[in-house]
Amino acid sequence: MKQRTLAREVSVQGSALHTGEAVTLTMKPAPVDHGIVFKRIDLNGAPELKPRVDQVTDLVRATTIQVGHAKIHTVEHVLSALHGCGIDNVLIEMNASEPPIMDGSARPFVNMILQAEPVEQEKDREYFELDAPVSVTRGNSSIIALPSDTFKISCTSADDRGIHTQHLSLTIDPDVYMTQIAAARTFTIYEDIEELLKLGKIKGGSLDCAVVIRGDKIISKEGLRFKDEFVRHKILDIVGDVLLLGLPLKAHIVATRPGHAINAELTKALYEKLLERKKGPKKKAAAPAKTLQPGETSLDIKRILEMMPHRYPFLMVDRVIEFIGEHELVAIKNVTINEPYFQGHYPGEPVMPGVLQIEAMAQAAGLLLLRLGSSEDKTPFFMSADKVKFRKPVRPGDQLVINAKLTKVRGNKLAVAESTCTVGGNVVSSAELMFAVVEQGAQA
Repeated sequence: MKQRTLAREVSVQGSALHTGEAVTLTMKPAPVDHGIVFKRIDLNGAPELKPRVDQVTDLVRATTIQVGHAKIHTVEHVLSALHGCGIDNVLIEMNASEPPIMDGSARPFVNMILQAEPVEQEKDREYFELDAPVSVTRGNSSIIALPSDTFKISCTSADDRGIHTQHLSLTIDPDVYMTQIAAARTFTIYEDIEELLKLGKIKGGSLDCAVVIRGDKIISKEGLRFKDEFVRHKILDIVGDVLLLGLPLKAHIVATRPGHAINAELTKALYEKLLERKKGPKKKAAAPAKTLQPGETSLDIKRILEMMPHRYPFLMVDRVIEFIGEHELVAIKNVTINEPYFQGHYPGEPVMPGVLQIEAMAQAAGLLLLRLGSSEDKTPFFMSADKVKFRKPVRPGDQLVINAKLTKVRGNKLAVAESTCTVGGNVVSSAELMFAVVEQGAQA
């Protein structure tokens, strides 16, 4: 894929959302490797800003970048349009500190790009391709980037009341972006408006440039453009915010209740990986210990990941609190509403499946068996369950305390364990489990 710029310059005028200022924004062609650059022609010296995540200064309902005395507020819609349409090199001149909000979507900026006619340049486009998962969590929001050979976003948008929960997964290319994402408008909860005004925000806001949610009612000059317009706008924001990496991205982003703050945290983590890659390979560190070390009486999640092959969304042990002798342990699994199975088990009445409680017990017991020898290139396989009992439901917010005790061990390869799960001191499930440790590549 070649780098792309515009064939001619194009301008648009309007009012800014947060400052309320009148502003003219002009996009101009730029040479290869120029990148996306904002230029404040209203300031002394016409300073230029090449947007990156380390310039972010404000993330309240918008993304603001600053270099020296020059600021650009609400960059995400312009960046989203450029990223979504595959534009690499452009100079954006502005005579105020914030782009015009237009209709609250990225569609006006996409129309500008189409009017200016994207053209290919002679040099290949450089992407940032992820080689390992990156994840961040903030309160009840989470976002993870997974390695992928395309740019894909799977997003769940929700409010605190659970009324407007929406989910959408799309592979982003210019056609998909222009037809499925660009027109989705910004939105807000009616009750948040007064607080935003107190913060000096949305001075230029109106029902012409946003969708307002009041209870179960939708308030706007125009009806919803998509039945799931809210999650589409969340995807629009992610497309813009991750371009603060400085390069187009190849990754699969999975986001739950995203916002500008957590988008920026993810982009910052990706940017740090990009910088590490540019510095070249580090000296190889000593491999993490795969067996329990002398004096190690508990395991945090990092050590569990070093010893166990399980990964999201199927790692069911968050921490080993203590080992009791060689054959017994106490572990925990924190059960949160972000667990993917709660979407279908059951909507409106979320309950942790009993089979996953058994899996948590089996993984805890597997750690005990791995502890008896090296876990290098070994996987604990759950084989059977007996005397299974489920006594009480496990719900989001519960902490599952797992007690596992090996009762029979045969050559550190086959074992039987008695396990119980408790919540608040009450037994919720129990089972007798048999499992084996198998060399990777071997068959159980």
